Amino acid sequence: MESEPAIFAGTVFSLFGGGLLAWTVSCVRRHRPVAVGVRPVASATLASVAGVLALAAATWCFTRL
Repeated sequence: MESEPAIFAGTVFSLFGGGLLAWTVSCVRRHRPVAVGVRPVASATLASVAGVLALAAATWCFTRL
């Protein structure tokens, strides 16, 4: 019963982190901005860090099962 919230949170974090990293890679390969009005390098770096942190949080949630 207590593992259900960890599974849900881990799934949400992994989907968000994977989607954010896929979006960032797609934008960088097409030479398009990741965020409008922000320097391309800064926005790609920040989005990549946020995606990796979300995947790390997902991993942490899944290890708590």
